[in-house]
Amino acid sequence: MQPQTIKIRVRYSETDKMGVVHHSKYFSYFEMARIEYLRNLGINYSELEKRGIYLAVLEAYCKYKSPAHFDDILTIETSLSRLTAASVKFNYKIYREENEQLLVEGSTTLVCLDTNFKPRRIPEEIRKAMGME
Repeated sequence: MQPQTIKIRVRYSETDKMGVVHHSKYFSYFEMARIEYLRNLGINYSELEKRGIYLAVLEAYCKYKSPAHFDDILTIETSLSRLTAASVKFNYKIYREENEQLLVEGSTTLVCLDTNFKPRRIPEEIRKAMGME
């Protein structure tokens, strides 16, 4: 599956006293990009939850290379790197649009859970939408 991108503008509230994006905000950026990635595949996350299918973060990783600042426009590139029976791994790269500088690289691994928070197989239609079946 080809990487997909979204653009966001850094809000003032996302920066710290030093004027840079607080490290914790990048995980929110990853989540925004991941949900849009799934939406572009025809997978509506809120509809999954209504069906009792949850994708919970099992692992999150972020490597900070250079800071982003208030009002920067960021491009977040998201790609699917691994799909198992019950989990999926996404990779992210965040660039400053102005100069295309790579600021952050990261990944999240999500596990598919049922309504009892027990691991379950990722439904076939989701696997197909992700291009893995």
